[in-house]
Amino acid sequence: MTNFRYGAGSSVQLDFAEGTEPVELGTPPGRPPAELSAAVADALGEPLEYPSLAHCTTPGDRVVLALAPGVPQVAQITVAVVQALVDDARVDPNGITVLRPSPESDTSTEDPCRLLPVSIRRRIMVVIHDPDDRDMLAYLTAGDTDEPILLNRALHEADLVLPIGCLHGESTAGYFGIHGVVFPTFSDRKTAARFRSIGSLHSDGKRRKELTAEVDQIAWLLGVHFAIQVVPAAGSSVLHVLAGCSDAVARRGRELYDAAWSCAAPQQASLVVAAVEGDSEQQTWHNVGRALNAATELVEDGGSVAVCCDLSTLPGAAMQRLIGSESHRAALRRIRKDRPEDALPAVQLARAMDRGKVYLLSRLEESVVEDLDVIPIGNGAELARLVRRHTSCILLSNAQYAVVKSPHIACGGMET
Repeated sequence: MTNFRYGAGSSVQLDFAEGTEPVELGTPPGRPPAELSAAVADALGEPLEYPSLAHCTTPGDRVVLALAPGVPQVAQITVAVVQALVDDARVDPNGITVLRPSPESDTSTEDPCRLLPVSIRRRIMVVIHDPDDRDMLAYLTAGDTDEPILLNRALHEADLVLPIGCLHGESTAGYFGIHGVVFPTFSDRKTAARFRSIGSLHSDGKRRKELTAEVDQIAWLLGVHFAIQVVPAAGSSVLHVLAGCSDAVARRGRELYDAAWSCAAPQQASLVVAAVEGDSEQQTWHNVGRALNAATELVEDGGSVAVCCDLSTLPGAAMQRLIGSESHRAALRRIRKDRPEDALPAVQLARAMDRGKVYLLSRLEESVVEDLDVIPIGNGAELARLVRRHTSCILLSNAQYAVVKSPHIACGGMET
């Protein structure tokens, strides 16, 4: 009997067919810091290969905290960074801006500054990015095709930009390294759509490499050399906090992330049960897509994948393309052309369904799930019955973060 966790504190008791020993993956070693605020303060006090903030800022500096979507415990991190700027670096709170992603890319409705003392919070500017508001955007340079590179004006006007992001696996769809927090997150709609290319799903593909190089180049032109990144823990927790020179943070972050989230199974299974753990900010279609992508690496051809989550957001424009389409290939052609916000998870869902059956335990209405040709799981008892029908099973916790090494590939390589 196994207690399998998913969502924001949900769980289900699973037992297995006689003789079946499930493989359990996706629980990182180590524990989150006892006090996250202290971990942030320590990282900022001794940055990697960079002076402390107190030595590279002045009281009159304009500082922008650029927040990536889906950062766990973002409010706790934000308050710790602001306190370090105000208390240690003596930066005037009137010069601090917290820049949030557009609501389309960040489902969080929580104010990231809500934990700050009122006396400081009322002096900080909070800006929500709008990729369609030309007055909010400023020209940086021309791209390789002479298309203008536009970024949120607050980034241009800042003396110091502090990107705050969550590390992911290098092969994660839609992830272009630590500078993706700045670009394309805070660019215009046309540019953001360009980064939803289906070609970016291939971690070793030419298009993926081109986009990642462009992201780093834009950060360099903008003068972004400092980064704050977290390595996620299980659920909505943080395992490590890193700050300092962008290159040093990227190197150390990759080591820590791989140590926490790389996993491999001895062989593929006929059923993979993948969980998306965490609070409402983690319950997104993008994380469901990442979970599907990881689970698909572990399932046998013609097998089944079941994703367990608390997702309640209705399918977006790309998902709608899959409904009633004559084929997944036809739907993907339209998605490739339009590149809606949920293009990448829609592609990952289509590929998973081409591999075998896909089940979903969520907070969505069963009819909504069925329209996608996905099999809804109504409750934990139904999932338990599904598990007992299979003679091989892999349980993948926190699947949105997992870096899965395919069982049929040598340890040194990874299928993407």
